Amino acid sequence: MALITGLCTFLYHLPQIYKWLLKPYYVTSFFMTVAFLVVRKAPGLCEHLATQRDDGNSCDFDWREVEILMFLSAIVMMKNRRAITLEQHIGNLFLFSKVANVILFFRLDIRLGILYLSLCVAFVMTCKPPLYMGPEYIKYFSDKTIDEELQRDSRVTWIVEFYANWSSDCQSFAPVFADLSLKYNCAGLRFGKVDIGRYGEVSQTHRVSTSPLAKQLPTVALFQGGREIMRRPMVDNRGRAVSWTFNDENIIREFNLNEIFQKSKKLNKGRDLKEEEDQNDSQPEEGSDELHPGTDNPEQLTESKKDK
Repeated sequence: MALITGLCTFLYHLPQIYKWLLKPYYVTSFFMTVAFLVVRKAPGLCEHLATQRDDGNSCDFDWREVEILMFLSAIVMMKNRRAITLEQHIGNLFLFSKVANVILFFRLDIRLGILYLSLCVAFVMTCKPPLYMGPEYIKYFSDKTIDEELQRDSRVTWIVEFYANWSSDCQSFAPVFADLSLKYNCAGLRFGKVDIGRYGEVSQTHRVSTSPLAKQLPTVALFQGGREIMRRPMVDNRGRAVSWTFNDENIIREFNLNEIFQKSKKLNKGRDLKEEEDQNDSQPEEGSDELHPGTDNPEQLTESKKDK
């Protein structure tokens, strides 16, 4: 049953996976992930490699390599338990496969290990994960605009994400936050983001640490009247984030988005009705004999309307 479910999930996301394969980051990551497998199994190359197998077959995995690959599988499964999106699942697989490949290549030949490690360093420095570029209703703040926007209208509730472009967790959460903005954004409930990796003063003002050890990225906070009401994840006394899963269900439940959205819609309706009443009060009724200031009779009023 689990195999069928996994297969159906793969087929459902197949168009999205196909789009990923067209991006240099995922293409390069895929080839680096399977590098050791290709080297160990490639005819004409594997015959010249060292092996610890009893039968001397250098074109097959020895028992130590099998142990490392099984340990890799267990680590990926544990990390993917908290993964939200398919990007996170694939990213965890790529990351830990590269770590395992470094170990396997150094066991095989130190020269191959140094070469593969150099390629990994060059890959990290030159090839960045693609940023989310899909539809969203999100306002991006700077260090000069965030406080002004949050305090501009006390009736508006803001859901603000503090993020950094270099954080893989922030990149994985980006499509989830964008989808929530598409569902819940209205005049009384707004969504915003600020890059605290770029604006360090915002990080200090709102007490969100950018240290990887603190694990506070991303941080989502709710503001009403320019004042922070709550945030997730919460931070303990040592400044470390309390473990929390960033998915749409948790965000909706913890921040009461459904309730806030309903109240915001009522606020919007009240604003619209008030504007319509003001417009009706300012316009004279059709066929009335009300005279404008400076007019002496209805005939002059009719002429002035026609001329106007």
